[in-house]
Amino acid sequence: MTSTAQAPQPGAGTAHPEHLGHVIFIAAAAAMGGFLFGYDSSVINGAVEAIRDRYDIGPAALAQVIAIALIGCAIGAATAGRIADRIGRIRCMQIASVLFTISAVGSALPFALWDLAFWRIVGGFAIGMASVIGPAYIAEVAPPAYRGRLGSFQQAAIVIGIAISQLVNWGLLNAAGGNQRGQLMGLEAWQVMLGVMVIPAVLYGMLSFAIPESPRFLLSVGKRERAKEILAEVEGKGVDLDARVDEIEHAMRSEHRSTFKDLLGGGVFFKPIVWVGIGLSVFQQFVGINVAFYYSSTLWQSVGVDPTQSFFYSFTTSIINIIGTVIAMIFVDRIGRKPLALIGSAGMVVGLALEAWAFSYDLVDGKLPATQGWVALVAAHVFVLFFALSWGVVVWVFLGEMFPNRIRAAALGVAASAQWIANWAITASFPSLASWNLSATYIIYTVFAALSIPFVLKFVKETKGKALEEMG
Repeated sequence: MTSTAQAPQPGAGTAHPEHLGHVIFIAAAAAMGGFLFGYDSSVINGAVEAIRDRYDIGPAALAQVIAIALIGCAIGAATAGRIADRIGRIRCMQIASVLFTISAVGSALPFALWDLAFWRIVGGFAIGMASVIGPAYIAEVAPPAYRGRLGSFQQAAIVIGIAISQLVNWGLLNAAGGNQRGQLMGLEAWQVMLGVMVIPAVLYGMLSFAIPESPRFLLSVGKRERAKEILAEVEGKGVDLDARVDEIEHAMRSEHRSTFKDLLGGGVFFKPIVWVGIGLSVFQQFVGINVAFYYSSTLWQSVGVDPTQSFFYSFTTSIINIIGTVIAMIFVDRIGRKPLALIGSAGMVVGLALEAWAFSYDLVDGKLPATQGWVALVAAHVFVLFFALSWGVVVWVFLGEMFPNRIRAAALGVAASAQWIANWAITASFPSLASWNLSATYIIYTVFAALSIPFVLKFVKETKGKALEEMG
C-alpha cells in the first residue's frame, strides 16, 4: 500500500478535494440560477387564464405576453458571456438575482398589460444570463474528476424549479378557493404566484456572496494568488498549484476565440455540422414541449378539467419531467446519445399522436368523453417522460460535444439562439393554433417528432466516448 502523504501532482485530472461537501455546496449554489430558470419559465402557467380574463385579450395578444420573455432570454444569453468576462462570474450571478427579484415584484404588481410584458422581458433577460453563467461557472470551478456529475446540477435544478413552481401554483390556487383571480394577501391569486419568485431570487443573491470567484476569471485579471487559494479549496491541496495555474494560463493563451465567420462555408451559408446543431435545437422545440410547461393548465381547462385539477396535473407532469431527466443522466453515457434520442422520438410520436386523437373528439357538457380524457392525460405524461429522458438532456450534450474545437463556442451560440427562436415560435403560436384546431395542432407536433427520427439517423453522429479533439 502506498503512503497517503504523496508528493503534489502537477495535473488535476485525478484531483479529489478534501472537502467535497463544500465543492458540492458551491455547485448547488451556482445551480440556483438554473432553479430560477425553470421556475420563472413555467410559473406563468398558473396565470395564463387570469391574465386573459383580467385584460380581456384574445389568443394572439395573450401569446405575445407569454412568449415575450423569450426575447429577453435570447438577449441575456447572448450578452452574459461578455458581462461575465468583464466583471466576473459572481457579479453576473448577482445581477441576474436582482433582475429576477425586480421581475417578480413588477409582474406581481402590474398596472397595465404592457408593463406586465416589460417585467416578463426583464425576467427573460435574467433567465438567459442564468442559462449561460451557471454551467460555465460550475465547469470552471469543479474538479475535473467530478465535473460531469456537478455539471448535471444545472439541468436537475431547472426541472426541479419547474416542478416547484407548479406545486406552489397549485397550493396558492387551493388557498384562493380554486379561482386564479381569487383574493390572497390583498392581491389576486395569479399575482401572488408570480410574486413568490422573490424568495428564491433573493436566496440566489445571498448564496452568490458565499461562493468563490472562478479561478479562470481571477487569472484573466491578474489575481494569481487568489486563484491559487480557490484551486486549493476546490481541487485539493495535493495538486501542484503553480503547475495547475500554468496549465490554465497556457490553455487560455492558446484558445482560439471562434467567430461567426468561422461557421461559414459548405455551400449553404453555414458549415454542415452547424446546420445539424441548428436542426437538433429546432426539433427539440418543435415537438411542442414548452406548451406542456407554459400552457398545460389552460390546455386541461379548455377540455373541461376544473382549474384545481388542471394545476395538479401540471405538477404531476413536472414530476414526470424530473424522473425522465434522472433516467437520461443515468443512461446518456451508458447507451449513448443517438440511441437515447431515437428512443425518445419514438415515445414522443406515440404520446403526441394519442393526444391528437383524444382532442379530435367533441366536448360533451364542456368536457372530453371519459375515455378520451384519460387517454389525453396519460399520453401527455408519456410525451413529457420520453422528451425528458432523451431530447431534454441529449441535445445539450450533443451541442457541447459535436462541434470541432475551432468553432465550438460560436457554433454553440448559433444553435442556442435557434433554440430560443424556435421556443418563441411555438409559444407564440399555440393559443391561436389551439383556438383554430387543438387536434390539428398536436398532429403538427407529432409530425415534427416523427421527422426527428430520420434526421438523427442520417445527420447526427454519435459522440459517446470520443475526445472533443476528435470532432470534425
